[in-house]
Amino acid sequence: MRTRIKFCGLVRPDDIDTAVALGVDAIGFVFYPKSPRYLDAVTAASLRRRLPSWVTAVGLVVNESVDTVQQLRSTVGLDVVQFHGDETLTLCDQAAGALPWWRAVRMRGPGDLLESARNFPGAEALLVDSFHAGYGGSGQMFDWSWIPADRPVPLVLSGGLDPDRVTVAIEHVAPFAVDVSSGIQGSNPRIKDPALMERFVAAVLDADSRRCSQTYLKLKADETLRPS
Repeated sequence: MRTRIKFCGLVRPDDIDTAVALGVDAIGFVFYPKSPRYLDAVTAASLRRRLPSWVTAVGLVVNESVDTVQQLRSTVGLDVVQFHGDETLTLCDQAAGALPWWRAVRMRGPGDLLESARNFPGAEALLVDSFHAGYGGSGQMFDWSWIPADRPVPLVLSGGLDPDRVTVAIEHVAPFAVDVSSGIQGSNPRIKDPALMERFVAAVLDADSRRCSQTYLKLKADETLRPS
């Protein structure tokens, strides 16, 4: 019942330390040069060394070559590669190597998720975000009704999440994990807001607690209705 949490686009040691202290499950490093949260491999490696073994390091790449992704894996010490561009299945498999990889799905309508699941059978998870003209995270919501209840792989929900929206998102979508970047920052995209980070984690925990309570009540009701 626990929803995993990924904070993405962290570039400062203080923000890394805050995320770890709050108990997040994964940290995303952005290696897309056009992103305002871009990191070079050497800087990302120094931040990676601040993560304990139980926090996953995810590298976000966009249309990079196999050699470039493999170099990032080695230099930074990534645990997961997250492909956000127009990469083919073959490139994803070759670039990630022995590492698990996630495929970003830029949602334009119903059917996009299942189509991506068919086209990228090697993906450990699918990260769903709203479609926009550029690459990387959009910071915008999309219609959650486009997400089918029956999902072939774990779902990471992204796009427009913040401390005020994530509880509702979990209640409606029940994703395996939630991913947030712009929703925990102020006006500067390279600086996360500790208060928003804390509120986001608290909102996820609250949503999980509600789901757990609802499940318990349903089980008790089923027991009551069961013939003796």
